[in-house]
Amino acid sequence: MDDAKQDDRELSVQCAIDAPPGKVWEIMTTRLAEWWCPRPWMVEIVEMDWRAGGRSAMIMRGPDGEEMPQEGIFLEVSPGRRFVTTDAVTHDMHPQGPFMIGIWEVAPQGEGTLYRASARHWTDDARRTHAEMGFAEGWAACARQLKQLVETGAVSDAGA
Repeated sequence: MDDAKQDDRELSVQCAIDAPPGKVWEIMTTRLAEWWCPRPWMVEIVEMDWRAGGRSAMIMRGPDGEEMPQEGIFLEVSPGRRFVTTDAVTHDMHPQGPFMIGIWEVAPQGEGTLYRASARHWTDDARRTHAEMGFAEGWAACARQLKQLVETGAVSDAGA
């Protein structure tokens, strides 16, 4: 498959954060539950084994009792730079219906940080479904929550 076709299956958001990449990375990875879901959704971290092949498991919970378990593995963890997960396999390497590969990155930008989050999909239909689910709005809300958490130390419901 050509690279252009693969690029068509990616959705991404980015934002500038007024803090150095090291601080953004630390808060991104140690305070994940505070910014991961667009409010009023919340996340329960089941396990985050921050290494390639480590388990990435959580349960997203909605305001009306919705539950969305997410089970997968880390494909890459490059401290201070990026982490990559997939839901194509479980932590004990059992295949499951793949939806995406998620990539969360930080990079220096001036005196601050450029944060970028991307979802790469196996099929055009999966990409379209994710877009229709509200990818742009949801992932941008999470980026704003991370930005607020890094820059102020807390996320307010009004800022999300």
